[in-house]
Amino acid sequence: MAESRVASRYVKSLLSLAEEQNALEQVKADMQLFANVCASSHDFTNMLKSPIIKHDKKLAILEAIFKGKVNALTLAIIKMLTQKNREPLLPAIAAEFQNAYNVYKGIQKATIATTFTMDEKMKLEMENLVKKISGKTQIDLVQKVDTDLIGGFVLNVGDKQIDASIKSKLKTLKTKFSENPYIKEF
Repeated sequence: MAESRVASRYVKSLLSLAEEQNALEQVKADMQLFANVCASSHDFTNMLKSPIIKHDKKLAILEAIFKGKVNALTLAIIKMLTQKNREPLLPAIAAEFQNAYNVYKGIQKATIATTFTMDEKMKLEMENLVKKISGKTQIDLVQKVDTDLIGGFVLNVGDKQIDASIKSKLKTLKTKFSENPYIKEF
């Protein structure tokens, strides 16, 4: 919890600096790249969190990976955090930056799980549903295919969830059938 609070403070500063320097889109892409590297390489994340590896060595590794590929502002924040011995926060900062960017731009992130890949017409209908639920005009809809649902969909918008899957309906029926009002349970 404390890590996310500290990370959110750095994210707010980075977001405002990027906006001032007209580099918001570049920094967003850089943070997405950093988050992807962290997600794809568990060793990289462990290296950042390791107390055994010296901070100057971590900085050299980070510069070797990201120098010339990211904006100067992104590289500067990476250097600053490493020099202040705060490099374990970098994965949290990269993840939190996307959320802060979405809030800043008024974009609602939503995920939908279906048993098949949706066509454009159905995707547009789901985006309109998310617009109604959230009240926002820009939607970032991420689709996941989950064959365990049997049919229907599960839509997550912020802290709301609409579960219209066959799996959940069968589970509800199973629960109802397992209850017997004629037998007293002591």
